Amino acid sequence: MHAITLISFLFFTGLVAFITWRVTRNDDHRSTGGYFLASRSLTFPLIAGSLLMTNLSTEQMVGLNGAAFTDGLSVMAWEIVAVIALVMLALFFLPRFLRSGIATVPQLLKIRFDDTTQLICNIIFLMAYAVILLPIILYSGAVGLQGMLDLPGLTGIQSNTALLWGTVWIVGIIGSVYALFGGLRTVAVSDTLNGVGLLVGGFVIVYFGLQAVSDGGGVMAGWDALKQANPDKLNSIGGSDQQVPFATLFTGVLLINVFYWTTNQQIIQRTFAAKNLAEGQKGVLLTGLFKLLGPLYLVLPGIIAFNLYADDGIRADEAYGHLVFNVLPPYLTGFFAAVMVGAILSSFNSALNSTTTLFSLGLYKDVINKDATEEQVVRVGKIFGWVMAAAAMTIAPMLAGQESLFGYLQKMNAMYFIPILAVVLVGLLTKRVPSSAAKISLIGGCAIIGLVYFVPPFTGLLDVIHDFHFVSLVFVLLVAFMLILGKISPRATAWVHEDSGKVDLTPWKYAVPSGAVLVVLVIAIYAAFAG
Repeated sequence: MHAITLISFLFFTGLVAFITWRVTRNDDHRSTGGYFLASRSLTFPLIAGSLLMTNLSTEQMVGLNGAAFTDGLSVMAWEIVAVIALVMLALFFLPRFLRSGIATVPQLLKIRFDDTTQLICNIIFLMAYAVILLPIILYSGAVGLQGMLDLPGLTGIQSNTALLWGTVWIVGIIGSVYALFGGLRTVAVSDTLNGVGLLVGGFVIVYFGLQAVSDGGGVMAGWDALKQANPDKLNSIGGSDQQVPFATLFTGVLLINVFYWTTNQQIIQRTFAAKNLAEGQKGVLLTGLFKLLGPLYLVLPGIIAFNLYADDGIRADEAYGHLVFNVLPPYLTGFFAAVMVGAILSSFNSALNSTTTLFSLGLYKDVINKDATEEQVVRVGKIFGWVMAAAAMTIAPMLAGQESLFGYLQKMNAMYFIPILAVVLVGLLTKRVPSSAAKISLIGGCAIIGLVYFVPPFTGLLDVIHDFHFVSLVFVLLVAFMLILGKISPRATAWVHEDSGKVDLTPWKYAVPSGAVLVVLVIAIYAAFAG
């Protein structure tokens, strides 16, 4: 059994690596435009595939299914509300980003405000990616793989700690090779290949899971059994005692999704590399269509696992790996573990590529060595990437013991998501708000959220107000502060958003109707499972 699993795992992993090499072996990896922005050549299938896979890493697959194991269908908010954010990206944010000709979000703040605002935003992103994002991707991936491949049985190593460290470092090194030697186009191609495997594998798991629920009676029988046994788990409306109460969909959950999909460097860097605005919009909206299917493979398996294994004493974040190992045939277990590794590598190498982009173009080129050649910038970025990768691989195993991986991730993310989103939005929507307002908001916003999250007695505020309502309140206060300062002490001249001329800004003629259809489908899905 282990031999079949291992062979199918190695075959699919090797196939993706070989095809990626064949497609990208002649690409430009020496210039900053080629390495960081794929020479602005990405078409909509590559953009959609890369967006999907960058998002669908193991913190989603393991963490979100773990949250569904505990709370049921209400956690699908993270998938469904994302569609609203993607529509906003396609119709509002992306045209403005491409007009600026930027490679990083902080570069936009430099254009709108000043160099210091860009520097502050760069540092916030780099710290967050090093301490929060990269370690969580590696840790969640290692936990998922241990369950799927039965690594203790496969390797003979019974120490969970030793296995965790070993798995984290192996996956981290492979992901670093993809990201640091290949650049953004290599990341995008491997993402798209793994994306196909993920979608196929995700639905296969649901099929075998429902078969297991019905004891071989068929998929529809399994679905009926699931509804009868756990009707409370299939309610899209989250209760006040759950991780995602329904009211938070209109406050913190919406804002975190809007930042994640419109202003998060790790995600939107591939949209900056779009061949033109129309291709970018098509890629973003196609991603939105795929996200509507997300609950089927990111939430339903967690509910199936609860039905099958609730009495076995497994932890929520172990549920997904446990389900895969127990319901899939060995040859498919290896295939899906390979897809899982692809998902880990995808998010890890995307985040790492974005980290090197932020450092190379935002700090090294703009602050440390303004006269650096393009080859120097790329080389220094790769060195910095290896340092960041080593730091992430060291921190990741220390996350063991977190009760809800996905909940922890969203809480930590809010610390920097909210201030950056507030500053970007105000920057794009106003002409006179000064740079001092942006700088104070970036630093002050992170500090306020950090104080309330971690420092008594301020933590007591979260006993009165939900986390997600709190961060939305901070967002409103930051926006109000910047607007007031813009009235009291406006910049001397109105900001003019000039066209860089780097990208064709002709929009896709079906962008608006396609976005409207996606929004209607979001409402319909919530209504179908309400109550």
